Amino acid sequence: MYSVVKRFFDIILALVVLLVLSPVLIPIMIGLKLTGEGYIFYFQKRIGYKKEYFDMWKFATMLKDSPNIGTGSITLRNDPRVTPMGGFLRKTKINELPQVVNVLKGDISIVGPRPLVDKTFNAYSDSVQKKIVRLKPGITGIGSIVFRDEEKLFENRPEGKDAHEFYQEEIAPYKGALEMWYLENQSFMTDLKIILSTAWVILNSSSNIVQKWFKDLPEMKSKI
Repeated sequence: MYSVVKRFFDIILALVVLLVLSPVLIPIMIGLKLTGEGYIFYFQKRIGYKKEYFDMWKFATMLKDSPNIGTGSITLRNDPRVTPMGGFLRKTKINELPQVVNVLKGDISIVGPRPLVDKTFNAYSDSVQKKIVRLKPGITGIGSIVFRDEEKLFENRPEGKDAHEFYQEEIAPYKGALEMWYLENQSFMTDLKIILSTAWVILNSSSNIVQKWFKDLPEMKSKI
């Protein structure tokens, strides 16, 4: 019953977002077409439900060949691959809005684990990998909120530590623990609180609302 009703609300909310935000989305599309490299959307293969791949929609914020340049799938603060308009879209998370198309198609849900590319998915332990694909991924989720500013974490990583090594050793284990928490605690109330928390931290990035609303989250083993 939960999955059926959740799918119904996913469709309704996605349609509302498209309708309400169309006055904002259309000018953004025009701006992207006229700036950067002139392309509007970026499609990337992500791992979804039951480990099936799908093309995830995003507004284009980086150079077309970004996956093959620099740090690849990891984006750093002030990353030279990010276009001028792309920086604003990433900071405000507006670049994620086209994923409502994926919601309507049934690839993802509004709330769920973050859909990952192969390299970051493989950074999870085997046990997390086997369990996380039981869930339909989401536009937002508990892991997405807690790690909403990964670029800052990479900026403050120990000197000399490679970005990919830092992700493997520090970020992936805790992010995996957070997604397992959601697997065990998913409910309509949990989803609603995650949606409201997402909106709030976009407006107030320094807020600790997650820690206040979700007091039973797993503890981070290391301070990153």
